[in-house]
Amino acid sequence: MEAPESSNSRKYGVPFYAAAWVPSISLKSEKESPESEIDRDQSGDGDVSAEDETLPSHPTTAVSYYVAAAGGGGEGRSGISNALILAHFDFESRSLSDQPVAKYGTGSDLPYRMAVHPAGDGIICSFPKSCSLFKLDIKKDDGDQKLGLKLSQKVLSQLEDVGLQLALKFNNEGSLLATGGEDGNLRVFKWPSLDIILNEPNAHSTVKDLDFSPDGMYLVSLGGPCRVWDVTSSTVVTALPKGNDEVFVSCRFSLANNGNMVLYTATVTSKGGAIVTWDATTWRRVASKLITRDNITAFNVSANGKLLACGTTQGDVLIINSTGMRVQKIVKKAHLGFVTAMSFFHDSRALVSASMDSSVRVTVIEEEQKNGMNLWVIIFILLIAVAAYLIKNGKFDKFELPTFSSG
Repeated sequence: MEAPESSNSRKYGVPFYAAAWVPSISLKSEKESPESEIDRDQSGDGDVSAEDETLPSHPTTAVSYYVAAAGGGGEGRSGISNALILAHFDFESRSLSDQPVAKYGTGSDLPYRMAVHPAGDGIICSFPKSCSLFKLDIKKDDGDQKLGLKLSQKVLSQLEDVGLQLALKFNNEGSLLATGGEDGNLRVFKWPSLDIILNEPNAHSTVKDLDFSPDGMYLVSLGGPCRVWDVTSSTVVTALPKGNDEVFVSCRFSLANNGNMVLYTATVTSKGGAIVTWDATTWRRVASKLITRDNITAFNVSANGKLLACGTTQGDVLIINSTGMRVQKIVKKAHLGFVTAMSFFHDSRALVSASMDSSVRVTVIEEEQKNGMNLWVIIFILLIAVAAYLIKNGKFDKFELPTFSSG
């Protein structure tokens, strides 16, 4: 008998290959909020005048949070649909909606990768032959605004008949889009004009991952070797050397605690999954840390650079503090299948992950971030208590700190 789902993890009937947060959306409701009903019931002696009865209810506006996920059973006759879905997440109850709030079926075409525009200008999905742009569609339902999905009228002509794109990435400003093809072709476009500024047909044998630097000046691409490109000059800056038993599986730029830019590569080694840190000025290897004995299948970094996340072949989700690469949280068997995608919320308080087992999970990490200094607070309080006790009992002047010889 299967264990019941927790409210922050749901199965939506589609094997997922991609998942990401959608920019926060404000939706209006014409229905009266429960708070206003309570206030009205508690006011006066309960008498309501005819004038009060004719007053219209004021629409309320609430900020809502959604995750998008894409996947399916492919073009075979598996009976599993191919679709892009939206699910609602409530931070107060820490729960995902039981069912998708919106689902767009894509027929026999499998949406294999996905990129959400950071300013809300749609969701790009890659299909076996081309890429398509989807838009969020706000509709009215019984006075309430509901969120849906629709295929954009904008045709991505530069991404038609280009084959499967295994990597899609916007820069932080949303002004550039990078795509990496199964055929090894690397492209960078201006958005939304789709004017091409980099086109390298033989960047790799196949492009598996991409990421822009925070300032948008560099692009890292991975597919066998890991290469860094100068976006302006469209030239290779460096190729990162890998160890004898290392296989690069993912790459992400970030900012370190000192404000310097770094580059992380998630690797598979003979001992398990590791994260390698590179100096983004000299492009030299700074450190390497074994994170898990399992292989890493998904990887991402929070926007503030403080947290990293890894998903494994065993379905585990690991949250890592970038200071010292300390594992801060492990969710064992977060998914029953291997983790295919993960993405941090924009303020780093939550992580969405997805899997081939058709599940989407949101791991809230706000408490772990806030509680990082609790041990030092406890030690400080204990020291104050000891000092207060010594003073009260007149023993403080007799208390001496231990001395240590330097010899």
